[in-house]
Amino acid sequence: MAIDPQPGAGLPAGGPDASFPSAPDGVSSDRGPWYLAYKRFIRNKLAVAFLGLFILIVVFVLAAPLWADHVAHTGPNQSHTLEKLRVGGEVREVVTPEGRPIGPQWFEAGGKFFLGADSRLGRDEMVRLMYGGRTSLFIGVISGLITTLVAVILGLLAGYYRGWVDAVIARILDVLWSLPVLLFGIALGVSLAVGGLKIGPIEIEGGSIWIPIFVISIFTVPYVARPIRGEVLSLGEKEFVEAAVAQGAGPLRVMFGEILPNLASTIIVFFTLNIANNMLFEAALSFLGAGVQAPNSSWGTMISVGQELLTTQPLLAIIPGVMIMLTVLSLNIVGDGLRDALDPRSKVRLEAHSGMVEPEGVSV
Repeated sequence: MAIDPQPGAGLPAGGPDASFPSAPDGVSSDRGPWYLAYKRFIRNKLAVAFLGLFILIVVFVLAAPLWADHVAHTGPNQSHTLEKLRVGGEVREVVTPEGRPIGPQWFEAGGKFFLGADSRLGRDEMVRLMYGGRTSLFIGVISGLITTLVAVILGLLAGYYRGWVDAVIARILDVLWSLPVLLFGIALGVSLAVGGLKIGPIEIEGGSIWIPIFVISIFTVPYVARPIRGEVLSLGEKEFVEAAVAQGAGPLRVMFGEILPNLASTIIVFFTLNIANNMLFEAALSFLGAGVQAPNSSWGTMISVGQELLTTQPLLAIIPGVMIMLTVLSLNIVGDGLRDALDPRSKVRLEAHSGMVEPEGVSV
């Protein structure tokens, strides 16, 4: 089955190697490829809507100190086991003598225990949800940055130098790729949570959130480095690289001045998707006790605490689970939208492979 691009089909105007299409209708073609990619992205209403949702989630977790100080009047780790609330003339115990925490109070108690208490300790669930989201997002973003940085360096070195450099890096990535990631992550996370980590001048205490960041970063590098290595191998055959070498450019200038800028769109997409994957990884580690350690909270640890009261207080596990789902879903959809905007041929290639045709301007 062959697909012939027609005018307006969104295919590259500069031949099969072009990275961006011709300008959309009503957009000047001299604005540059990044502006054209921006216009393509904002035309994707689903991606824009979920970008807005992700921004709302970020604002929600960043507002944690405001809610804690001015509404709930408590901290994320402050216990209220013996405290009582007066709601509409009725006295309610935060934690009953049987150890059952209070349920959601919404705005009946002036914002206190909006989502109830989390356990026998009587900590405010809403406050912990907001602070836990800050931890989960922080781990996802920082580990995503570390993973992307290491993966780009390894991919550039392996794809440019090839030979024994490529062989060594590729085998290391293959070993990490073949490991049962979750099992090794749990084993490494538990051992480091107990004894901490010391590498030369770098020393991390056992309960630090940098432990799960380190574990996640190690095991997610191959998922980014291998595709980047493949793109570097392809770009290394292009004329602009040969021209730079012929003009006397050294390896560093070729890799970081010629090849790396052409990987920008790929890196952006991988970074976005990597944040979502790393958040899921952190939630799994924290749920199993190998991630974020008490008294710190993340959405994964909140699910772990909530599952003990799943039959009596199901919201304690459902709400952080829904927050993880919405965050990961929004990042994945935004990542797909960025991929379509920055590499408009990707959708056409996928549909051609599956026997489908892009509905606008592509004929079979």
